[in-house]
Amino acid sequence: MQRLQAYRFELIPNGEQQRDMRRFSGACRFVFNKALALQKANTQAGEKFIGYVAMAKRLTDWRNGAETPWLKDAPCHPLQHALKDLERAYKNFFAKRADFPRFKRKGSGESFRYPDAKQFKLDAGNGRIFLPKLGWMRLRLSREVLGTLKNATISLNAGRWYVSIQTEREVEQPVPTATTAIGIDMGITRFATLSDGTFVAPLNSFKKHEQRLARYQRRMSRKVKFSKNWLKAKRRVQNTHTRISNARRDYLHKTSTTISQNHAFVCIEDLRVRNMSKSAAGDTEKPGKNVRAKSGLNKAILDQGWFEFRRQLEYKLGWNGGTLVAVPAHNTSRTCPCCGHNAKENRLTQSKFFCVDCGYEENADVVGAMNVLARGHRVAACAEDGSGLGRKPKAKPASVKQEPTEATMHEVSHA
Repeated sequence: MQRLQAYRFELIPNGEQQRDMRRFSGACRFVFNKALALQKANTQAGEKFIGYVAMAKRLTDWRNGAETPWLKDAPCHPLQHALKDLERAYKNFFAKRADFPRFKRKGSGESFRYPDAKQFKLDAGNGRIFLPKLGWMRLRLSREVLGTLKNATISLNAGRWYVSIQTEREVEQPVPTATTAIGIDMGITRFATLSDGTFVAPLNSFKKHEQRLARYQRRMSRKVKFSKNWLKAKRRVQNTHTRISNARRDYLHKTSTTISQNHAFVCIEDLRVRNMSKSAAGDTEKPGKNVRAKSGLNKAILDQGWFEFRRQLEYKLGWNGGTLVAVPAHNTSRTCPCCGHNAKENRLTQSKFFCVDCGYEENADVVGAMNVLARGHRVAACAEDGSGLGRKPKAKPASVKQEPTEATMHEVSHA
């Protein structure tokens, strides 16, 4: 089977190379924004969507034109890939997978990509990489790069430049060494509760650094914008954000690796994190309720990284020969795993489950994980909807977690 894998390393450029990389990323941002503005004007005029081939011809005119001759200083392949990124963004919007494309802002997401392996060279023996119009550049080659080189993406994060090299290689079809199946219930008090009764405590990396981040942001707001002191304060804020994201990513990688190596069949809730973390502020006509508590709940949900955890589990289980099944999350913590009785009276508190029908008692998160595993077996065996109701539901229920919302929001807001 073919395995695509990316390796990310820190670059060590000199001053001239840093300036060139900033100019190249700015040129890609300019091309993306110019093409997006052209697409919007074209749509308002009632014309058809401009495809990549036609837009690439306009890029040639922009590079050779008198208004933007500086585009010639940037390599052409990253500029062309910026147009492909825009076309992909439109396709995702038409397929209702993403919002409408927005203009890129300077200082946010500075990156550009060499889409073909023929455009760069990796000298692993000497720890350096060759990039067009940048020359040879040192990098911290912390691990061996396996497979055939496919593309390279250069990005800026908190003042440091990184390269992400994607490779492709042929590997044998993996055979899982583990033979157990597990269900996972995601939460806030417990990051992940497994159906065998164990659980993974949350890291809460943002919560640990929240006060420090707020202090640095206040200092930054009091500085004159774009002054040297403002730039120093901005770097402190960026470094704090980077530390938070690195800690969260490291924690998720360690947790997902452990689960994928110890279990061959993993069932997880199909959570819509975007819908669960929507703002409750409302508007002037219909103001929201419990806005402060809901804001704290949203912050706690996003601090866990549920979507990233599911993404890592999916590809790591595939690499180890395992299987990931996502099931509907409705009523997982309100349904008794013994008698199947479903009622909100079964779970009156955050952590306690007590079946009013048969008297079964257990931790509510463990019950949810047990029901997730049972639904996963039914979905894998006979392609059921996993509802566990014994009949086809009238309408597909919303993918939300059935927890005591008011109690949870009150707990989070006073954390």
